[in-house]
Amino acid sequence: MAKRLTFIHAADLHLGAPFRGLRALSDAWANRLLSAIGEAYDRVIDAALAREVDFVVIAGDIFDSARPSYGDYQHFFRGLERLEAAGIPAYLVTGNHDPYTSWQHDFFSLPPNARMLPGNRPGFALYERDGEPLCLVGGRGYYNQTWPADECIAEGVTRAAAVSALTQDHPHADEAPFGVGVLHTGLNLDPVKAPVDPAVLLRAGMDYWALGHIHMKYAYPSMEDPQLVFSGCIQGRDIKETGERGALLVTLAEGEPNEVEFIPTASVVWQRMRVDVSDCGNLPDVSDKIMRELFRVNGKAQCEEMVVRIALEGATPLHPLLERPDVVFELRRHVNDSYSEFFCDALVDATVMPRDKEALRAEGLFPAVLLQVAEAQRGDADEQVGFLQDEFLTRGVPLPSGCSRIVGQLAEEAENLVLDLLSQGDDR
Repeated sequence: MAKRLTFIHAADLHLGAPFRGLRALSDAWANRLLSAIGEAYDRVIDAALAREVDFVVIAGDIFDSARPSYGDYQHFFRGLERLEAAGIPAYLVTGNHDPYTSWQHDFFSLPPNARMLPGNRPGFALYERDGEPLCLVGGRGYYNQTWPADECIAEGVTRAAAVSALTQDHPHADEAPFGVGVLHTGLNLDPVKAPVDPAVLLRAGMDYWALGHIHMKYAYPSMEDPQLVFSGCIQGRDIKETGERGALLVTLAEGEPNEVEFIPTASVVWQRMRVDVSDCGNLPDVSDKIMRELFRVNGKAQCEEMVVRIALEGATPLHPLLERPDVVFELRRHVNDSYSEFFCDALVDATVMPRDKEALRAEGLFPAVLLQVAEAQRGDADEQVGFLQDEFLTRGVPLPSGCSRIVGQLAEEAENLVLDLLSQGDDR
């Protein structure tokens, strides 16, 4: 009978982390966010227990600081002890936020079910089920908070090295059908934090690499063929970490492709929303549309609560009203008073006045020339990206990677901005 293995792959818990970049949060929401990371970790443990997995892997940055608080240690160890009571082992490596050296003066000793793989060399463990070897686990954590540029964190973490290291104590280690590697690395996505060429890991003989450090769900070569995998962080900490966050349930089976199932763990999700209000006839319509969009986005994010930043957009006669700070303030307050599950951190107006561009073209004046030139430029996206690149370089600033994907949107916004300025000149 073909053998199967299931485990939870989690990373970047960042227990004890502060929430960053908060604007205008109420005291209640500020306190709510402070408890969200610990709740997310509890949900990782709950998922492992509910699914009766073989083991749990945590791929670094368990704590946000090299000197976590006593309370954060207690919280983490309580989770491990819950796993121990269910007979579920845990395999851990350290990350750049909580390097191996910082664990040498622990408040506690790890419970018997938990194994911390070393940071100064590769480390290996054997998972057995019913006395039979089932999985080789190999990995290495961060020893200090930085990683030497001339050293590969994955060096020596191979299936062959695991068999060699374990055979003396486990003569049948080579019979284990599965191998799992655990690293905290930038892979080829972050060239600073212990980068590794994916080809190095693919040649190591492991069936699955549980990786940490990149705070988004990512699999190489793909989610359909997940071999080198980041589970992402378990709870977004700021508006840069939008969308669902969680851990992965991994299934390895002899003769079958790897399978990963996403398990949402974030109780509070950060979102950016753009709400088109061009079809709204009045301010109550705007408010209603915002609420409908909040529920739609919240449903997809698989979370209980949501902190959101909203940009109102579209061409609308309501633009002069929405430009007024007092109107936007009241809209935001209405959103926050309507449902306790949502908090609008910021509401901004990005609408424009409706404009008859065909009429402007027919007039043959300067706006017509502007529209003609803008339309010609939009016909060549590569030229637009090249222009932006040159402008950024002349100022000694790299072009943000996301700009190339939204160059058309940026061009249209620039066109509308110029037309707005021209129309203001007409008013004067």
